[in-house]
Amino acid sequence: MPHVLTPGIADRFAAITLGHVTREYPYKTGLVLAGPEDARVPSALHPIFHGSFDWHSCVHGYWLLANLLGRFPDGPHAGATRALFDRQLVPDKVAGECATFRAPAARGFERPYGWAWLLKLADALARLPEPRWAGALAPLADLIADRFRAFLPLAAYPVRVGTHFNTAFALNLAADYAEGRADAGLSALLQDTALSWYGGDRDCPAWGEPGGDDFLSSALIEAACMRRLLPPEDFAPWFDHFLPDLAAGRPATLFAPARVTDRSDGKIAHLDGLNLSRAWCFRSLAEAVPPNDPRAAAMRAAAEAHLAVSLPHLFADYMGEHWLASFALLALEA
Repeated sequence: MPHVLTPGIADRFAAITLGHVTREYPYKTGLVLAGPEDARVPSALHPIFHGSFDWHSCVHGYWLLANLLGRFPDGPHAGATRALFDRQLVPDKVAGECATFRAPAARGFERPYGWAWLLKLADALARLPEPRWAGALAPLADLIADRFRAFLPLAAYPVRVGTHFNTAFALNLAADYAEGRADAGLSALLQDTALSWYGGDRDCPAWGEPGGDDFLSSALIEAACMRRLLPPEDFAPWFDHFLPDLAAGRPATLFAPARVTDRSDGKIAHLDGLNLSRAWCFRSLAEAVPPNDPRAAAMRAAAEAHLAVSLPHLFADYMGEHWLASFALLALEA
């Protein structure tokens, strides 16, 4: 049976996430300190997103909660989520987050991974019936959207690694925000950038996958990005040429779930995220081919195999617990 998101699973995800989005320590900062005045505790630097071990994980923890609140508005943890949002997603705290981003040394802070998750959170909040949270976050979302507009024309080359710097993942998530805002200019910039970076790619070997600390498949997330940004009639021939042997289970390295040897090691624990994000990509790409296409069955089977390996271990250690549920939710909803 396919793995699906049930109310029970959603409740478990919400409970765990509510427990870490306000947990300030341990915390890994990604900021450049320009002087001693910048050496402040996480909650002073980030009035909202100071939990979950690091800024971006806290942001996508909030996204998970917003997503589940939309799906299960009367769920057991809906009240606690609303209370958290009422307490945290307020103008003065958003202003504090903006101030941190506007510091001269923060030009590249959380680029592009955290930027993309912030926009995806903004999109999820905008879909909720309570407008106050999206309205409060809007100045930060506008700031991040402007960062994308300034950065993408300067980025002559994509970044194809399997970690936070991957550019295809960022374009994919940012597209939801642009579409939700009906921002044709940003949507066109994302699509034009994707075509410039990836439009000519053919016969992807996926030979470097998986890397020892990957949580993204550079091959599959590129394909998922192009699926998200291209019209179906343009995506189909591109996909045929990019991964031409999927029906035969090749490249074989994409179909074998990663083995996680130590879930208390933050880098090795990334590999559970790789399994989950591969499942997300396989499921979304399977929807982009005809139902009787042999690639669809191969990709759905691969998604289930990857989920089976890592879903039971989301909360094995805080190194995975503070972020893996978000990637599990992406996969289960794909």
